[in-house]
Amino acid sequence: MTTLVVELPTEIDAEEARLLLAIKLYEMGRLSLGQAAQLAGYSKPAFMELLGKYGAPVFAYAPEELRAEVER
Repeated sequence: MTTLVVELPTEIDAEEARLLLAIKLYEMGRLSLGQAAQLAGYSKPAFMELLGKYGAPVFAYAPEELRAEVER
C-alpha cells in the first residue's frame, strides 16, 4: 500500500477526503466495492448507502448489459 500526504483546506477534513477519493476511485472502476469501503473506513453496506447519498451508482452497468439482465 502507498502512503499519500495531502494538505487539505481547513474546511475539508481527512475523513471526508478519504470518502470522496474512495467514491471516485470506485466510480472509475479502479477499486472494488470492498476496497473502496475499506479505504473510506466504512463497512460495505454503509459505503453503499453513502454512494447513494453522493449520487454515485452502486452498480454500474452499460445500458445494453442492464437490458440483457432484465430480459432474462
